[in-house]
Amino acid sequence: MITENDLHEAIAECYGQRNPNANTCVKLASFLTILDHLQKEQEEPVRSGYSYDPPEKIAYYSDTEFGQAVSGMQADDVMQIMDELLETLRLMHPKLYHAFMRKITGSN
Repeated sequence: MITENDLHEAIAECYGQRNPNANTCVKLASFLTILDHLQKEQEEPVRSGYSYDPPEKIAYYSDTEFGQAVSGMQADDVMQIMDELLETLRLMHPKLYHAFMRKITGSN
């Protein structure tokens, strides 16, 4: 069984590589996803049988392939996938990542 300590060590090893390649980025994304999943399991609130608000669904409509794919998905699921994608982009193409972040945050 993989422990959180094992994952933290593997993540540190990936971050420590001077010239990461695509394989390193894929491993890093996998390790971060597994760690995130383990932490969410630990933080998951116990539901008592009373009603609760279901996760928010995305109401985004577009003719693009992406827009059609995310329409109706849960926002948390899409954001997790986008977070993984952007972390990979940050490692492999930092200039493009920073340009994207500037656009998202509205800073020039």
